Amino acid sequence: MSGLRRLCGLVYLSSWMAGSALAADVPVAGTVLKDCDRCPELVVVPAGQFVMGAKPGDNGADDDEGPPHTVTIAKPFALGKFEVTFDEWEACVADNACERTPDEAWGRGRRPVLHVDFEQAVGYTKWLSTKTGKSYRLPTEAEWEYAARAGSAEPWFWGADPAKICGFANVYDESAHAKYRFGWKPFRCDDAVVETAPVGSFPANAFGLHDMLGNVWEWVADCYQAYDGAARDQSAVVMSDCKKRLSRGGSWNVFPVWVRASYRYGLEPQLRSNNLGLRVVRELP
Repeated sequence: MSGLRRLCGLVYLSSWMAGSALAADVPVAGTVLKDCDRCPELVVVPAGQFVMGAKPGDNGADDDEGPPHTVTIAKPFALGKFEVTFDEWEACVADNACERTPDEAWGRGRRPVLHVDFEQAVGYTKWLSTKTGKSYRLPTEAEWEYAARAGSAEPWFWGADPAKICGFANVYDESAHAKYRFGWKPFRCDDAVVETAPVGSFPANAFGLHDMLGNVWEWVADCYQAYDGAARDQSAVVMSDCKKRLSRGGSWNVFPVWVRASYRYGLEPQLRSNNLGLRVVRELP
């Protein structure tokens, strides 16, 4: 190790030792955590600040995606490295805490679990909390977009070019269109997957998270509301008369303009669908 690297290491160590005991207990960003054999893998996402929402001129942006505003993520959190899989969900089923859900004959195992409504998703996080003694929950909308962007201000974490999407996400592409012929145009590329893909089939973003865009929609904790009510910090926006919940990220079978980091989709919380799943957060000390 060079003298400079040794010096930097000593400075970092001194700074770390001088910090509070609470800070010392928080794993560094990028650390992968796993609390039980069939629990989801988690990646530590750092604190930070970002501009939430679509930029003026973003292609396909809806009124409820802006105007953009600055959000502060004051506290690191651990987010699922992948969407929750059938294998992970079925551990909850085996404990009689979750309901078995159908897979459309596409396969189970490492594919994302499907047909999960909002209350089921919350129930899964409660089961994880009980099983592990840690605090699990759904991500907030702000946490989700921060993690999906992973430092990018563009509609996609890899940049502004939608033509590259088949190299980074499972979306409604030429192969899916050839089979299903939905009434909208696909992405003009082929990601080699027709329906859902096993999690981690596509590259991770800069935070080490896979499938934040495409594959399946992911429930978040917030109610769906006009954008002027969107969070300015990492807390969830919830009201007593919440008629719709938010899902994020798009899926394998939706309009291409919906598969963007800022797109917001309000759904009835009772909805179960073959393009709807979840990802979990574990709170850190």
